[in-house]
Amino acid sequence: MIPEIDFVEGRTVRLVPTPYIDEPAVAPLADDAKEQAILNELEGLTSARLSVAALPIGVDPSELLTEAYGYGWTYVNAAFCHAKPPGNRFNDEDRGCWYAAFGPDDAATAEAEVTFHMANALREAGATSEFVSYRQVLASFASRFHDLRAEPDHPALAPDPSFGYLAGQALALSIRAAGGAGVLYPSVRFAGGFCLAAFRPSVVQNVRLGEQVGFRWDGSRMTKVA
Repeated sequence: MIPEIDFVEGRTVRLVPTPYIDEPAVAPLADDAKEQAILNELEGLTSARLSVAALPIGVDPSELLTEAYGYGWTYVNAAFCHAKPPGNRFNDEDRGCWYAAFGPDDAATAEAEVTFHMANALREAGATSEFVSYRQVLASFASRFHDLRAEPDHPALAPDPSFGYLAGQALALSIRAAGGAGVLYPSVRFAGGFCLAAFRPSVVQNVRLGEQVGFRWDGSRMTKVA
């Protein structure tokens, strides 16, 4: 019963921790390019985004992007291959998806969504002082999406993850099973903002980098650092 619309958007904003943007994970371990190439090959044996044997059970290797896609293909694959238990609003731990914000307040919306979860993680870890840095990863879309923006009271949008995530994951599963590409929805963490969850790697287009942004945690709240 959720309407499906043509969604065409040239700019959406996803925030990725800068360590995953600035350099390969193995770079600090290598003394030169030759050593880094060897370490990259070894990493690929166990990387969920590079090795078929290491893929989560919910991801079909045939749907993942390759170098032929162009810049950003590894970022997209990583979003689907690295899902943390117990999942997020529209994905379970067996398969990730590409979350991003869009609309006039896209950057502020992405920041609110990300810092909400980061603050919870730091609070649970007992951290009293921390600095975290993110880079905007921008992408375009031209696909059909199911649209929840007119249904802010839908169970999948409940602020409490223990309830909203269960409903959202069930909804995502049914949409994917019917061939759907993703969901548009009002941000739960930023009033007036809009988000999307793309369920298929192929619908994420024109990936490029945007601005870098940092946040400081003081033990109780996150503050944006200019």
